[in-house]
Amino acid sequence: MNLNANNRLHLFPKLNKWLIIFFAIAFIIAGLRGYQLFQYIFDENIDHPGSIIIAKDATYQDVLDSLNARDIIENEKAFRWVAKKKKYPASIKAGKYIFEKGMNTNQIVNRLRAGDQEPVTVTFNNLRFIDELAGSVAQRIEPDSLELLQYLNDSTVISQHGFDQHSFHAMFIPNTYEFYWTTTPEQFVERMASEYRRFWNDERLAKAESLGLTPIEVSTVASIVQEETIKADEKARVAGLYLNRIKRGMLLQADPTVKFALGDFGIKRVLNVHLKIDSPYNTYIYAGLPPGPINFPEISSIEAVLNAEEHAYLYMCASDEFNGYHNFAKTLREHNINARRYQEALNANKIWK
Repeated sequence: MNLNANNRLHLFPKLNKWLIIFFAIAFIIAGLRGYQLFQYIFDENIDHPGSIIIAKDATYQDVLDSLNARDIIENEKAFRWVAKKKKYPASIKAGKYIFEKGMNTNQIVNRLRAGDQEPVTVTFNNLRFIDELAGSVAQRIEPDSLELLQYLNDSTVISQHGFDQHSFHAMFIPNTYEFYWTTTPEQFVERMASEYRRFWNDERLAKAESLGLTPIEVSTVASIVQEETIKADEKARVAGLYLNRIKRGMLLQADPTVKFALGDFGIKRVLNVHLKIDSPYNTYIYAGLPPGPINFPEISSIEAVLNAEEHAYLYMCASDEFNGYHNFAKTLREHNINARRYQEALNANKIWK
């Protein structure tokens, strides 16, 4: 065997050893990288459970900023890697999203990519005007109050649902509802119309008919009852009083309707000058019910009308004890006595307007 042959015999074993070492190192590195990527995908990545709201024009960076601002994700690098692999930056979906403890990065990204929103709770009550409704609801869904108000004031929208600008209040029954953050003004109104139809079931319609009233008229009476008393146990009695006046064809003479006509419910004392306002809502001048509700009557107020107390009262006056209750009377003479006592109490407490 010559020298070159011997050199080749000594050389190849060395090459084979380094190749083995190289592939071993590469395998280890690949294994470590694979394990790291496995952790990126499947390890829990929630630092602090919470929620974010993504606007319809939000960018991928906006989403990252929201997640980081609330310390929701623990490993941003893992989130970025999984998000990129799943092409989430190109498919941002608006909405409110909740992230619970135990979620891994894959689950987080999947929720965002799928637009798997969490419903938001919308509660409205103690409201009187449409602009107040728009402002209250707009705090919980994406459209701002101006966009929502413009839609609520659209005469075409109002007539499509069988109302006019005065009676439209009746369609919005105060309660707690669930919507998605991305709810549009149209979707909000459609939902309220659906809830209205569901509320006015056969039983309630039959009760309204027995009173000789339409659902809108029931809501109108209920809105006056709601303004007249803050006491739940007095609502049915107040409702019975106004139904008695309606049956007799008497002027309702309800102070809250005058306040609505004036657009000022801060008035403590309704004066003669207030009673002169020429408005279809002024029940001291115009007979019958006003053209629509003077607020958004709550379910308890509507039920008070449908299940009104039967009695002979025709007059009521706030109690001179200022306890939120009223003194009721069957005759004008009795009422004048109650009213005088109340006026004297107002004067004694220096309440002039």
